Formats: sequence, structure tokens, C-alpha cells
Amino acid sequence: MSQQTAVSPPTTTHGTDAKGRALTRTLVVIGFAIIVALFLVLIFSAPVEDPKRISIGFSLNQLFVWMGGLHPLLQIPIILVIFAAVVGIVLVLIEFAPRPGRGYMIMRLVACLAIPVLGFMLLRPYSNAVFYVVAIALLAGALLFFADFRSRQGAGYLFQLILFMTPAALMLLLGLIYPAVSTFFKSFFDKKGAEFVGLDNYVWVFTNSAGWVSVVNTLIWAVLAPTISVVIGLAYAVFIDRARGEKVLKVLVFMPVAISFVGAGIIWKFMYDYRQGDQLGLLNAIVTLFGGDPVNWLAVKPLINTLMLLIVFIWTQTGFAMVILSAAIKAVPTEQLEAAQLDGTNAWQRFTNVTVPGIRSSLIVVLTTVTIASLKVYDIVAVMTGGRDDTTVLGFEMVNQQQRFQSYGHSSALAVVLFLFVLPLIIYNARSMRKQREIR
Repeated sequence: MSQQTAVSPPTTTHGTDAKGRALTRTLVVIGFAIIVALFLVLIFSAPVEDPKRISIGFSLNQLFVWMGGLHPLLQIPIILVIFAAVVGIVLVLIEFAPRPGRGYMIMRLVACLAIPVLGFMLLRPYSNAVFYVVAIALLAGALLFFADFRSRQGAGYLFQLILFMTPAALMLLLGLIYPAVSTFFKSFFDKKGAEFVGLDNYVWVFTNSAGWVSVVNTLIWAVLAPTISVVIGLAYAVFIDRARGEKVLKVLVFMPVAISFVGAGIIWKFMYDYRQGDQLGLLNAIVTLFGGDPVNWLAVKPLINTLMLLIVFIWTQTGFAMVILSAAIKAVPTEQLEAAQLDGTNAWQRFTNVTVPGIRSSLIVVLTTVTIASLKVYDIVAVMTGGRDDTTVLGFEMVNQQQRFQSYGHSSALAVVLFLFVLPLIIYNARSMRKQREIR
């Protein structure tokens, strides 16, 4: 049997010459700078009155409109066929286009120039934007082809790599990066997004009653919710591991985690139910049983009603903390605990000096995860109080300002403040996980 010899990619100037690599980097940087400049001009250029949309005869909007008039059972196979066609084209390009040869090089060149243009034109840009759209698409494709041709690994490598990465990158760009940047810019404009107002929206956040109450309540949630959830979850993890029926007890504690925040809010709203006469709410039933008057728990301020909402959140997060910390405790080496016991330490000393340091990374993950969840809580507040009686939080007030008051500037400013609260936790969590990988 003859052995097949693998075709080695052709050597390139970029791969063998330092000057060639420097030239490639310089041209790519200049090209992307031009793309950014064109994009900024496109965004900030004065709009044409009553602009017309330019189409190539077919657009995604027309596709969706056409599909909307079909029977739902017909829409499913059409979507599957379109998805299969797109995946098939991508797989063909990934498999054949990266190969060496003039024909495959032409295939890569056509794909680099045609795909971006078709992709942009399917969105039907306005007439005053067609020039910029086509210029950006062609320049991006030309840069890709140039960098791929001079790639150190040979022509076809970068082309194949970018084809793999583009779907996820587009979703990330359209679903996360673009909305974040757009929200940041809108936070400096008035409620309709028409007039630049500078930092007025941020001043409103920290001076208006709805704004600063949401900030204060969010900080209370961020401090108390993860602390209490982790303490109770850790206590459950320690004591349930030593109890009979460990699995049953853990299932009972973990069950609230499977309940949505909306469901949990409805359940606890019945628990706090306030009315004269016969009591439906468990809490007021106990109060009236001992001769007290029923209390409208969700309207008692300051802080009492916020703490009542916090209990609901803690109830849903304690099981999550218990499961993660229980697994971490079981991973602590028994040799360390036995050595500490031989040294004459009691159970509390072994717990604080051996167990807790051994589960430090898990504690950090649980604390940051629960904290982030508490910072962006919306459902519990919306279902139980609707933000009334000073119970609003940033996540709820952000949506409230946008939907109820149509104030996009205030809503965007609240979203940016919420993002600034969450960002340090994400960075800290990422750094901690990276350190743990380095240690391992």
C-alpha cells in the first residue's frame, strides 16, 4: 500500500521574513482603521430626508414577511432548509477553499469579496449608506484575503479560521457588543434620544427618588443576598453531609432552584398576603393567631419590604450554594483533616483552618455568581411589588423607565450603572479562575 503524502502549505513572505510580517501587520491595521472611519462616518452622517432602501431584489425582511404568511407547519421545514444550505456552503468553503492551487485561490477571493457584500445588502441599507456599506464589505474582504495569502501557516489557514469564528462573532457582536455600545451612547441623550444632554441622566440616577432608591436597594441586595445564601448553603452542606437521608434532604433544599423567579414571587406573595378577615397568607395567619393585627409586609418601609423580597431570592439560591459547596467539601483531602485532628484541633478549628481554605475557589464562584444574579434581579420585584413603596432595583427600574415612561436616556443610564456594578465581579471571577488554572 502506498502511503499518501500530505501536501504542505506553501511558504510565504509573511512566514519567512520579519519585514514581510511587519508590512502585513501595518497594512491590516491601516485597513481596519479605514473601516472604523467609514463606519463612524456612516453612523454620524446627516440622514437623507425620506431615504429609499436599496435592495438586490431580495432581502431578509422580505423573507420573513413571506414566511409570516405561511402556515406554521410550513415555516419549520423552510427554516431547516435555509439553515442546511447556509451550513453546507460554509462547510464546502472550509473543506475546499483552503487547499493550495489557483482555482482554490480564486474561490477564496470570490468568497472574501462576495460574502460580505451579499450579507450587508441582504439587510437593505438606505440609499445614502450603500456606498459605505459596499466599501466596508469590500475592504474587509480584501484585508482578509491579503492577510490569509501572507499567513505564516500558508494561504487558506486564516480563511478557514475566520469561517469557523464568524457565526459566533456575529452573534456576539449583534447580541452583546452593539447593544452595549448603543446603550452607552444613548445614556448621554434625552429621553427620546434626540438631544445630547451630557451627564444629566447620571445626575438623575443619583438625585431622583426612583433612581437613588434603586441604587441603594441594589447595593443592599448585592451585600445581603450572596452573604446569607452562602452562609446558609454552607451550613446545609456541612450538616446534611453527616445526616441520614442525605440525598432526600438535599433534593428538598435544592427544589427552589428549579423554580423560576416569577413562580417563586407568586408563591411568596401568597405567603405575605395581607387582608382583613380570614387570612390566606401564612405569615399573617401566624401573627393573627397570637392576637396581632395583619401586616402589609410588602408595603412596610424603610427596608422591611426589601428584606421580604430578599428572602424570596435567598430561598431560591441557597440550594445552588449548598450543592456547589457540598461537592467542594467532599473534595477536601481527608488526610489534611486527619492531620489537623491529630494536632488536637476541634471541629470548628478544622472547619475554619482546613475546610474553608480548601473550598476557597468554590466559595468565590458561588459568591460572585449569586451577587451577579442579585444585581440584575427583575422578576421578583416586578411580580411582588411592581417597584412600589421603595422596593425598586436597578434591573427593574431600567425596564420601568423604558416601557412605562418611554425615557430611553434614563433607562440607558441605569443600565450603564448596573453594568459598572457587575463588571468588577466578572473581572475578579475571571482572574480567580485563571489563577486556579495556573496552580493546577
